Amino acid sequence: MQCRPAITTVSLGQSSLFPIEVKLVQAARRGFKAIELFYDDLEALAKKRCPTQEEPGRPELLWAAREIRLICDKLDLKLLNLQPFRFFEGLVDRNARDRILTQTVPIWIDALRILDADTILVPSNFLPPDPKTGLARTIGNRDTIVGDLRALAEIGAQQSPPVRFAYEALAWGTHVNTWEVAWEVVQAVDRPNFGLAIDTFNIAAAIYADPSSRDGTTGPTAHADLLASLDRLESELDLDKLFIVQIADGERLDEPLGPGHAFYVPGQPSRMSWSRNCRLFLCETQRRGYLPVVEILQRLLAMGWHGWLAYEVFSRTLADPDPNTPARHAERAALSWKSLVKLSQPVQSSDEVTSEKDVQVELVQLGQTRDMGTESGIGRFKGWVQNWVLHRFAKVE
Repeated sequence: MQCRPAITTVSLGQSSLFPIEVKLVQAARRGFKAIELFYDDLEALAKKRCPTQEEPGRPELLWAAREIRLICDKLDLKLLNLQPFRFFEGLVDRNARDRILTQTVPIWIDALRILDADTILVPSNFLPPDPKTGLARTIGNRDTIVGDLRALAEIGAQQSPPVRFAYEALAWGTHVNTWEVAWEVVQAVDRPNFGLAIDTFNIAAAIYADPSSRDGTTGPTAHADLLASLDRLESELDLDKLFIVQIADGERLDEPLGPGHAFYVPGQPSRMSWSRNCRLFLCETQRRGYLPVVEILQRLLAMGWHGWLAYEVFSRTLADPDPNTPARHAERAALSWKSLVKLSQPVQSSDEVTSEKDVQVELVQLGQTRDMGTESGIGRFKGWVQNWVLHRFAKVE
C-alpha cells in the first residue's frame, strides 16, 4: 500500500482527560508519522496558560500551537491539518458569520502556520435550532452556503502559501449530509484551495447504516445504494480536489438507537449519537464493526488515492479515565493498520495462500454478526470471497 497512516488526536483520548503531549508520544511509539490536530486539544493546552479565563484568547492559542509544534518536531510527527472548523456556513446570524471571518479565521490561520500545516477541515454545519426559541440557526439555501465557503477560501488564498480548506459532509449534517452534496458545493465554490474531505464512516453512515433500525442498515437496498454511490464517486470525483481521507468503522448495536437507549439524546440525530459513542478502527470485527468501510477504502485506492489515511475515531472508550487509554487506542490503531496492509498485499508464495480453515473461520465470524441472511451480509460475503479469490490466485511478483 502506497498510503501512509495518520491519526487524529481525538482518537487517542478526550482532550479534557489526557494532555496532548501524552497522546502524541503514544502515537509516535506505535509508528505513526503524522497527526491531524483536533482543535479541542489545542484549546485544552491553551487553557493551562489562562486557567482563570473562560476561553483562551489568541496569545494562549498561539502559545499552545508553538508547544505542540515543538513536541511534534521532537517526535518526528508531521502535522497534517487543524480541525474541525465547526458551525460556519449558512448561519442565520450574518453578524456571527462576519465575526468568524474577521476574528476567528485569522487565529486559525496563524496557528496553522506555527504548526507547519496547510489545511483546515470544515465539517458540514449541524448547528441545532435555538434551544430557547426553537428557531433554525442555519440556512439551507445553496447560494448562501456556497457564498460563505467561498469567502472562507478567498481568505485562505490570500495567504502565502495559500491555506487549503477541506469540506466534509457529516452524515447528520443539517443541509449537507452526503459526499455527493458536498462535492456539488465544492464545485460551486470553485476555488483551487477549496476541496473535499472524505470519511469512510460518514459515507457508510449516510447511505448504508441507520443505527435507529433493527438491523443497523437503511434497508434491503443498503449495499446496492452504497455501490451506486461509489460508482458515482469513481466517475465524478476529481482526485486533485480530494484533500483529506479519514477512516473509521462503526459498531453494530444490540438494540436500535432510540428513546431508552443508553446513547439516545433527545433532539440529537441518532447517527450523531452513534458516531460519538461507537466508532471503531478498521478491521475490528471482534468489537462488532460491520460497516463496509474497507470496501469504500478499496474503491478510493483503486481510483488512485496515494495520500495519508487518517484514523478518526470517536468513542465512549475515549472517556475512560484510565491513564492507559491513549496507549490502548494507539495500539488498536496500529493493529488496524497492520490488518489493512496485510489485506492490500498480493500473495507472494503458496505458504501465504488463504487456507480452507481460514474460509471456515471467516464464515463463522460472519454468521456471528447475525446478518448472513440479509442483503448486507450477503454483500459482505460476496466482497470477501472476491478478495479471497484475487489473493488465492494472485501471480507471484
